[in-house]
Amino acid sequence: MNHEPPGRPSEICDLSIAQLHREIKNRQLSSVEIAEAYLRRIRSRDPKIQAFISVRADTLLEEARALDRSLVSGKREAGLLTGIPLAVKDNIVTQGTRTTCGSRILEHYVPPYEATVVARLRADGALILGKTNLDEFAMGSTTENSGFFPTRNPWDLNRVPGGSSGGSAAAVAALEAPGALGSDTGGSIRQPAAFCGVVGLKPTYGRVSRYGLVAFASSLDQIGPLARSARDAAMILQVVSGYDPMDSTSARRPVEDFVGALEGDVRGLRIGLPAEWFSSGLDPRIEAAVRRAAARLEAVGCEVVEVDLPHTEFAIAAYYIIALAEASSNLARYDGMRYGHRSSSIGALEETYRNSRNEGFGDEVKRRIMIGTYVLSAGYYDAYYLKAGKVRTLIKEDYFRAFERADVLMGPTAPSLPFLQGDKIADPLEMYLSDVYTVTANLAGIPGVATTCAYTPEGVPIGLQLLGPHFGEGRLLRVAQVLEQELGLVKPALSLGA
Repeated sequence: MNHEPPGRPSEICDLSIAQLHREIKNRQLSSVEIAEAYLRRIRSRDPKIQAFISVRADTLLEEARALDRSLVSGKREAGLLTGIPLAVKDNIVTQGTRTTCGSRILEHYVPPYEATVVARLRADGALILGKTNLDEFAMGSTTENSGFFPTRNPWDLNRVPGGSSGGSAAAVAALEAPGALGSDTGGSIRQPAAFCGVVGLKPTYGRVSRYGLVAFASSLDQIGPLARSARDAAMILQVVSGYDPMDSTSARRPVEDFVGALEGDVRGLRIGLPAEWFSSGLDPRIEAAVRRAAARLEAVGCEVVEVDLPHTEFAIAAYYIIALAEASSNLARYDGMRYGHRSSSIGALEETYRNSRNEGFGDEVKRRIMIGTYVLSAGYYDAYYLKAGKVRTLIKEDYFRAFERADVLMGPTAPSLPFLQGDKIADPLEMYLSDVYTVTANLAGIPGVATTCAYTPEGVPIGLQLLGPHFGEGRLLRVAQVLEQELGLVKPALSLGA
């Protein structure tokens, strides 16, 4: 094997997953060289970004050496992700590696089992680089709610990276990882992808196993990839998708050729622009950039049509009732008894519960548990949770009708550009409203892709999202790739060091 890297070691980190795959397959790069390059990059940049909660430095190199030996001996052939180090959001369990969910209550938890998605990455030969920061238990839109430290946006360190998968998005954007896994309950992959100028994909509910994803809201949560391009996202999705008997919500569908789907034509596709997404409250710079992107698709043969999603105005209320009710139930397991933080101030059973939770949970998690418990309480269930479920059905029907008129929906990912650190953390309601365009996909269970459509003169990314009918990921990735090609964006330089 040729052990000479292509240029300076730091240039390895500039290569896409597809390029790294080709270099490994052709024996031009070793797994060790790639792992070492990314570890150097993390040491250089992450003190400023703080994308990672933990990095598996020593273990990563041991695994890379073993992988190289198996490739040289012919015992293993290079899969799509063989030898490629990927980051994993820290609410996805990794056997033998600490999984904290960004919370003090799980600060020292080391899982005895592996999430299905992580097991599938390992089976394909991918290496787990480390665990990325998040809003505590994935509850937030800025990664400022982490129980440990906030993550910063690589394009402007004074801005948030989005959330809750802000650590994964920032790591990919800062070239500290070629790709990552995140989770999306109400936009937590797509919004940080838009804020950080990367590609983020929320799959159809059931497309990717949730086994080993620490639950926030079980009927909404999905695991998906974040990467630098549609092709790289497709490669990760290809590996982690598929039916899993360990997840009762997993769909019994064959894994599609997502990479092959990128080669399809987009001419004749109907691109729907939901009227409700271009109303008051949307930053005019975002609207202009999304409409320019629609015009580019029209220029290559797509038909742009307007569609209606009339129940969008009720989406935030319905989402936060459903999500917080499910969170209240899911987080009841953290009682200081079986695993996780246990208060040293113990007494009667209820006192131990109360002290352990009070010390372990942050303010935002406590707020959401209390609201969720309230909407499920006697006398309020029908008024809130039951009614929210009915609104969810109406939102699903809106999408069914919209997809009769359009093949793909396109619009903004968030109503604002990445905001400054601290701007919205003190106003939970304003923070919740930043999810207005993303939560409906989770309520309906449909797939969505966020990608970049422009940069401001200051170098801040402007994102858009594409939504499709159930199991329409291949088409969404194809449209996202066409946008990458047609928009021809030149990324501003990151000023973060080598």
